[in-house]
Amino acid sequence: MCGIVGIFSFDKNRNVVPELVKALMDLQNRGQLSAGITTYNENRKRILQTYKDNGKVDDVFRTNHKEKLQHIKNTYAGNIGIGHVRYATSGDDSDTLAQPFERPHGRLSKWFSIAYNGNLANYSSLKSQLESVGYNMTYDSDTEVIMHYLSREMQTKTPTDALNFTEILQKLDSEFDGAWNLCFLNAQGRFFASRDKHGFHPLVYGMTKDYLVVASESSVLDNLQIKSFDVPPGCAISVDMPNKWWHIHKFAQAERKHCFFEYIYFGNSGSKMDDVSLYHTRTAIGEALAQEETEFYDPFDQVVVPVPETSFIAANSYANSLRLPYEQAIIKNHQIGRTFIESTNRRERVRMKFSFIKEVLKGKTVFLVDDSIVRGSTLKELVAILKDWCEVREVHIRIGCPPIIKPCYYGIDFPTEQDLYAGSTAPNADDFNADSLHYLTLEGLMNSIRKKENQLCTACITGKYPTPYGRARICNQSTN
Repeated sequence: MCGIVGIFSFDKNRNVVPELVKALMDLQNRGQLSAGITTYNENRKRILQTYKDNGKVDDVFRTNHKEKLQHIKNTYAGNIGIGHVRYATSGDDSDTLAQPFERPHGRLSKWFSIAYNGNLANYSSLKSQLESVGYNMTYDSDTEVIMHYLSREMQTKTPTDALNFTEILQKLDSEFDGAWNLCFLNAQGRFFASRDKHGFHPLVYGMTKDYLVVASESSVLDNLQIKSFDVPPGCAISVDMPNKWWHIHKFAQAERKHCFFEYIYFGNSGSKMDDVSLYHTRTAIGEALAQEETEFYDPFDQVVVPVPETSFIAANSYANSLRLPYEQAIIKNHQIGRTFIESTNRRERVRMKFSFIKEVLKGKTVFLVDDSIVRGSTLKELVAILKDWCEVREVHIRIGCPPIIKPCYYGIDFPTEQDLYAGSTAPNADDFNADSLHYLTLEGLMNSIRKKENQLCTACITGKYPTPYGRARICNQSTN
């Protein structure tokens, strides 16, 4: 999962870099591996200029160092820009895969940069097709594939032909299988942001009289105090600079399959996605878990504890519904990064990542609420620490979605069944040394999101893949 943003100012003297950086900070929940921007400035010798690196947004843009931040703002100043935060779902973790991806060219129309959110299920096939006609693939990344396919479509145009983004996206839609939200910017100042026909992942837009903003989440626009609207699946938004017009173009018939995991985990709790409030969804998940509860509960003996941090709302709602005390007794340390802890063992990693308030837990029966179980290793260590160090009496695990049993090919980082706790194992509380384990039912989840199952991608919990290559890949995995 990644986050993308695009800002187009009609005022050529406006510098959108501060807004881009702020937007990327608001999207930090969607990717913490790298961050970057590309800006357009027709008065700059290098009309398109890209700045990116591995690290969180505040590290990459040196937001705690006034002079260095100002230098970045001045050097990369432009009235149009796109930005990206990365969560690696393909390729390695090197800074060479930080986005946006810029493709220089001598002709302005063919010199472009893209920021991408998603995963192509047919990446291997697309890569092979490119290599068979002489393309050199430098990175193991579907972003590179998309860049080459865009470039190839542009090469079919003569120097005097205007780029028709609708035609280009229609051609890409016929070849791409999967999730592929894009922000595009070229050295003519042409801009578009597009959402694949399934609308797997969110994309919203908003405007003022001065500029247009497109982003992966509505929280970006909320924080700019701009009303947000969903980009419909199979559509792109572009800008006609001379006339200061923006347009919505339809390039494919919508086949809505919004990723349910966005609603329970990835999205910012303050965002709305396709007219659904994530805060209300997560509140409803807690209420549904409470309705499905079968264990005896006693407010004098039991306490509800969320696993930080996306389960806070659901856990609080669950506690309120059952009139149980709610305690944020597990605290996440945001200063401990992945690289710092990756060389230690699992128990030590959990101890470094989380701290525990033993005083409010000792002797209690804990209802431990989490949004999902993917691999299960962290949850197992949390239960062990609660029992061994915090001296709780019992731990009852409550999960805000059904078991994840199949891999995701559309943007979530669990590509094989072997990666999944429930991929080949029937879930059992004993696996976690817990006293009970309950997952929210599929019916409870659908009621909480308030969308019909046929409008959502639920492949990882039902095995029903919405695209041909998704179905083919899971069949190949099953037979290997």
